[in-house]
Amino acid sequence: MAIHLNDVSRTFGEYLLIPGLTTKLCVPPNISLRTPLVKHKAGEMPAIRLNIPFVSAIMQSVSGPDLAIGLARNGGLSFIFGSQPIESQAEMVRRVKKFKAGFVVSDSNLTPEHRLSDVLHLINTMGHSTIGITDDGSPNGKLLGLVTSRDFRAEKDDHTMKVKFFMTPFEKLHVGKVGLSLSEANQLIWEHKLNTLPIIDDSQRLVYFVFRKDYDSHRGNPYELSATDKTLLVGAGINTRDYKERVPALKEAGVDVLCIDSSDGYSEWQQETLQWIKQEYNGNVLVGAGNVVDADGFNYLVGAGADFVKVGIGGGSICITREQKGIGRGQATAIMDVAQARDEYLRKTGLYVPICSDGGLVHDYHMVLALAMGADFLMMGRYFARFDESPSKKLRIGNNYVKEYWGEGSNRAQNWQRYDMGGTETLKFEEGVDSYVPYAGKMKDNLDITLGKIKATMCSCGAVTIDELQRNAKITLVSSTSIVEGGAHDVILKEQT
Repeated sequence: MAIHLNDVSRTFGEYLLIPGLTTKLCVPPNISLRTPLVKHKAGEMPAIRLNIPFVSAIMQSVSGPDLAIGLARNGGLSFIFGSQPIESQAEMVRRVKKFKAGFVVSDSNLTPEHRLSDVLHLINTMGHSTIGITDDGSPNGKLLGLVTSRDFRAEKDDHTMKVKFFMTPFEKLHVGKVGLSLSEANQLIWEHKLNTLPIIDDSQRLVYFVFRKDYDSHRGNPYELSATDKTLLVGAGINTRDYKERVPALKEAGVDVLCIDSSDGYSEWQQETLQWIKQEYNGNVLVGAGNVVDADGFNYLVGAGADFVKVGIGGGSICITREQKGIGRGQATAIMDVAQARDEYLRKTGLYVPICSDGGLVHDYHMVLALAMGADFLMMGRYFARFDESPSKKLRIGNNYVKEYWGEGSNRAQNWQRYDMGGTETLKFEEGVDSYVPYAGKMKDNLDITLGKIKATMCSCGAVTIDELQRNAKITLVSSTSIVEGGAHDVILKEQT
């Protein structure tokens, strides 16, 4: 007969946190949500550390370049979805890396001989309203002028009009020279009341742009997750089929970390993928793996070289793996089991391998429970799919606005590469559904509320860091009747007007 585990497979909804001593230091401004993303030696800093413990799910309906930019600006990280052609995924990574609060290489350029129709097409394609006009239309050609939305009226001007007749010519531009520091560039922007400052070399060739909006935005995003060169950090999902072609392309595009995306990561295909990446790049490419739900899966992937391990099977809001295949584990039980294995690995080797909780989060307080139970950071799909920055469409259904949200295991995603079963290139049955989520508006507005709740809960637990929360938090199982007691009960609620 099968090996029978005696523990019950439990979810976050079956637990509550017990309050700890809230000292005078336990106030929200003192709470640090910084957490390691990748493995590191005990006592040393990891190569990447998140400023908030959130990463976005590797999903078509969640992690596009706009969300990756928005999340990185707020301290988290996105993994650009891998269920697309290699070049289009690499281009998404490049878009994120080019968006930085500092010196930006222009990717929207034309020549003076182009027409207004070309300008409008470029704006619609790239989403940028500032276009560098160079002699050859390249990002590093001789700068001859600039076009912004102030230079034309799309609804009235002749679309065949050449750029040279409405651009702001070089002679009227304020420019900076290569070698200028970012603070000096920003000073020029303020002195001349500019929105854009082109940076040129001694031959008048365009090198960078510096934007006022980046300076203002950076001040409003103190937790921004960026590299030493001011580029935002971004990850990307890969599979175990075309990794030998996909990884080099993503690396060339500037990706900072990879993650193998699979509904079940305890496989020889993931082992082979990890080992190839580590050998090919001499251990210099960071890559996570998963998903697993127990110590055996964790130890297997860590032994293969994983820099972090993703935990969770069947707990996502659009995942039906448990229903279809009968495999998985309650997310709370899975996290606690894998966290124990991670801590044991640390004691044996001196290496700390972070774990990511993926799925099973229904309420914001479940996030704190997941962290207290041992997760270093959380991967979320439904949470981020609701925002303006996600790639899916916003629709009106009845009196409500919603956004489309579909699983990577659904037929719509056509993501057969996610299933490490070998064989033919088809999806035999669905492990995810096609759905809607309530539209919630801008990411930052919602994120600030969620992070405020997490900090308040940590204060009640007497913890000012995630590490303290994991060491000192107390949790208790709850009965079905105490769950009812925890909500509004025995009253008649007023109707919302």
